[in-house]
Amino acid sequence: MGLTLGELAVRFGCELRGDPAVLVGQIGTLSGAGPGELAFLANPHYRSQLAATRATVVVLDVASAPLCPTAALIHSNPYATYARIASVLHPEPPASAGAGPGAQIDASARVAASASIGAGTVIGPRCMIGERVRIGAGCVLGADVQVGDDCRLHARVTLESGTELGARVCLQSGAVIGSDGFGYARDGSGWTKVPQLGRVRIGADVEIGANTTIDRGAIDDTVIGAGVKLDNQIQVAHNVHIGEHTVIAACTGISGSTRIGARCMIAGAVGIVGHLDICDDVVVTGFSMVSHSISTPGVYSGGIPAAPAALWRRVVGRLKRLDALAGRVTRLERGTHSPDSRIQNDE
Repeated sequence: MGLTLGELAVRFGCELRGDPAVLVGQIGTLSGAGPGELAFLANPHYRSQLAATRATVVVLDVASAPLCPTAALIHSNPYATYARIASVLHPEPPASAGAGPGAQIDASARVAASASIGAGTVIGPRCMIGERVRIGAGCVLGADVQVGDDCRLHARVTLESGTELGARVCLQSGAVIGSDGFGYARDGSGWTKVPQLGRVRIGADVEIGANTTIDRGAIDDTVIGAGVKLDNQIQVAHNVHIGEHTVIAACTGISGSTRIGARCMIAGAVGIVGHLDICDDVVVTGFSMVSHSISTPGVYSGGIPAAPAALWRRVVGRLKRLDALAGRVTRLERGTHSPDSRIQNDE
C-alpha cells in the first residue's frame, strides 16, 4: 500500500518539508533506499549517508533536517516514528480463522471463532483462546492456559499448564513459558526435586524473543509486567517479577526470586543473582554481573571492555598480584602506626 507524505505527517504528528502529494510505499535504508521509499536517521553515526540518499523521504529530527537533500518528516523521536510508519506500510498478512491440518484441540477448550490455529498445534484441556489470536504451526498449549485477545504465537511456542497471557502478547518461535524452575533440595549426597506449583502470568503488550525461557513459580507465580520486551535466548527463573515496560537484551540470565522494577534497561549477557531487588529506572550495561540489590536509579556497569591482547595479559598479571600487594600495604600501614615508628618519627 502507498501513503502520501501529507497523510504520514498528519497521522504520525510530523512536520513535513516537501510535497504532501508524493507517495511512498516501501521502507529502505539511508544508503539503499530509492524512489518511492522511506528511510530514517536516528543514529548520528549514519549522518554521513544522508547527503547521498536517494530515498523519497527521510524521517529525522530537527537538528538533521537542514542536511537532508530530499523531503523530510521531522519528529523528536525519529526511530519510534519510523517504527510506526513501517508497521503501516508493511502490515502482517491476515490469517484465516480456524484450525490447520493436524491441529488437536481438546473438547473442553474454548477457542474464539476468529482465532487462527496452525497446523499440528495441540491445545490442552480447559484452555481459553481469545479473539483474533494467531497460533503458529507446532505450538503446544498445556491444560488451563489462557491467551488474551490479539496475541501472536509464532511456530513451536510452548505454553505449559496454567500460563496466562494478556492481550496483544507476541511470542517468537521456540519460546517456552511455564517450564519447571531449577528447584532442588540437598538430600544427603544427592538432590530431591522441589515441586514447581506456581504459574507464569504475562501482562498485555509483552513481546518475548525466540528460544527465551520463563520458568513457572515454585509456589507463587512468575510475573512479567505489561509492556515488557524480552530479546532472544533469555533465561527467567522461577518467581522472578519484571516490572512494566522493562526491556532486556539477549543472553541475559535472571536467577530465581529476583524482582526487577519498571522501565529498566538490561543489556545483553547480564547475569543477575537471585533473591535481590532492582528498583525502577535502572540501566545495566552489557556483560555486567549484578550480585547485590540496586535501590537507586541510574546506570550500572560491571564488565571489563575488550582490549588488545598484550595489554589484557598485563592487566590480568597485575590482578593476580593484587592480593600480595594489598598484604604489603597492610603491613606497611601497621608498621607506620606502631609505637616504634612514632618514636623514630619524633626523632
